[in-house]
Amino acid sequence: TATNTYRKLIGNGLVYRIPAFQRDYSWGEEEWEDLWADLTATISGEEPAHYMGYLVLQSDDEKTFDVIDGQQRLTTLAILALAVLRHLQRLVDDGDSPEQNRQRIDELRRTYVGSIDPVTLATKSKLILNRNNDDFFQRYLVPLLPAPLRGLSISKRALRKAFEYFERKVGDWLSNQVGDSGSLLAQFVSDMSDKLFFTVINVTDELNAYRVFETLNARGVKLSSTDLLKNYLFSVLNRDRQQRDDDLPLLEKHWEDLVGRLGSEHFPEFLRVHWLSLGRFVRHADLFKAVRKDVTTRADVFDLLKRFFVHASSLRFATT
Repeated sequence: TATNTYRKLIGNGLVYRIPAFQRDYSWGEEEWEDLWADLTATISGEEPAHYMGYLVLQSDDEKTFDVIDGQQRLTTLAILALAVLRHLQRLVDDGDSPEQNRQRIDELRRTYVGSIDPVTLATKSKLILNRNNDDFFQRYLVPLLPAPLRGLSISKRALRKAFEYFERKVGDWLSNQVGDSGSLLAQFVSDMSDKLFFTVINVTDELNAYRVFETLNARGVKLSSTDLLKNYLFSVLNRDRQQRDDDLPLLEKHWEDLVGRLGSEHFPEFLRVHWLSLGRFVRHADLFKAVRKDVTTRADVFDLLKRFFVHASSLRFATT
């Protein structure tokens, strides 16, 4: 574990990747308002710093980290930084100290968003979202291009609205400040990155990640072991050479149907009951270890889901 500022976390050349089948971006205005209030309180000096909670990361090489828990916060902070860049770009377009503000854009983008490929001029992003959100994030938000208003999924619409929310909030904040606008915006990001703190937990594999989840849950921190199990099943399917083109979407649909029936919060207990029904005693703390031992191939994944559906249907029938 380590306690890091946002600057140390994101400004060090590392890449943070949301696993392909992590849940989509889901924060809304209530969470944005809370973050904005906490952030502006620290920047104004009302509070010395703000604690952002735990980040659970998994990495094999200490360069690219899968975000097991914390994607909503990291994504929202990235969007906030991009909203500041949009205001700096407006200053450049309006001829307000264009050279200095262009330099600020380049430096802030390099530090908090990613580097520019000199050949393609595409941004090598420091944050890679999941398979449902990343294309929208990289295509529209990272390059500060107008995002479409229609035909978006719920999570993509949430990403667009988050950007619009923070763009508006930064503009309102700036209008109440006195001084050079470009310097104020750059100082805003600098203060944000120095006054936001995370407790970072690095794990080496899915089993350790699950143990961390269980430990944090026991201490009252809201984390989802259901999401972790989902990610494991998808990772098994993704690396199986027998995988078919429609396997991943099919698994996602089946998983959503199953969790929709049971409720995400009840799923870990259902999993343990299911394991016990097979005559396999397992402690709750060893549940994920048992699944990982049993489920290693594409066939195992779909066999497990089939058994889940049969068991869930019988429980539902018994209840009715």
